[in-house]
Amino acid sequence: MKKRSYYLYLLILFFLISCSTVPVTGRMQLNLIPADSMLSMSYQEYDKFLKSNKLSTNTVEANRVKRVGKNIEQEVYRYFSGINKTQELSGYKWEYNLVESKDVNAWCMPGGKVVIYTGILPMTLDDTGLAVVMGHEIAHAIAQHGNERMSQQLALQMGGQALATAVSTQPALTQQLWMAAFGLGSQVGILLPYSRLQENEADLLGLTFMAMAGYDPRKAIDFWERMTKSKTGQTPPEWLSTHPADQTRIQHIKSIMPSVMKYYKAG
Repeated sequence: MKKRSYYLYLLILFFLISCSTVPVTGRMQLNLIPADSMLSMSYQEYDKFLKSNKLSTNTVEANRVKRVGKNIEQEVYRYFSGINKTQELSGYKWEYNLVESKDVNAWCMPGGKVVIYTGILPMTLDDTGLAVVMGHEIAHAIAQHGNERMSQQLALQMGGQALATAVSTQPALTQQLWMAAFGLGSQVGILLPYSRLQENEADLLGLTFMAMAGYDPRKAIDFWERMTKSKTGQTPPEWLSTHPADQTRIQHIKSIMPSVMKYYKAG
């Protein structure tokens, strides 16, 4: 019993040391992977993705993605400056790309590496709809939800070993966990769903970013209603498989709207 208690104590201590705080809510989360390791792997995987996928030749839409992304990026820095946490954005190399694909999908890797699929554009419709998507995905990255999901899987499947060790000993599994954690999981057969708590955090911070950038956050309700209606049979769009869009979510967005609207000033 004493030996079991000792190992339990070490396990608890390990997880406490590995915890960080979500900048949005102050929630404690498990992050086993150092920020520099996440950024390094992010930039490598992002480059690999761009080399193996076709960028859209629609310059109007591609420029829209870059324009909306830059506007939100500026407000991310302003937001973090306001809470004295700009150091958490150190090493970010923002990039926004529109990829040719019928998939209704979008994601943001650590360091501000964003991809929007052309398949989601019929749902976004305009700059404001795109700001809903980009604000939400950037918020997931800012709140380190990908790190948290990957850390949970590392803890479950690899005993919480360091990322560097995991990469060298089990590269295929590490690659699979990475792709699943950041929404690229269709080709490996798994997608790790965000928790309701993470979704609520991304909604709150994403709506705040878009409001600060001058996009009407109330339009997010219209967007999520369009996404919900786009479900066909038992196979929802890929984005909805990790981002549940239902009346519960819409009601949550409505409930936080008063706190978000104080950041919005119509142009």
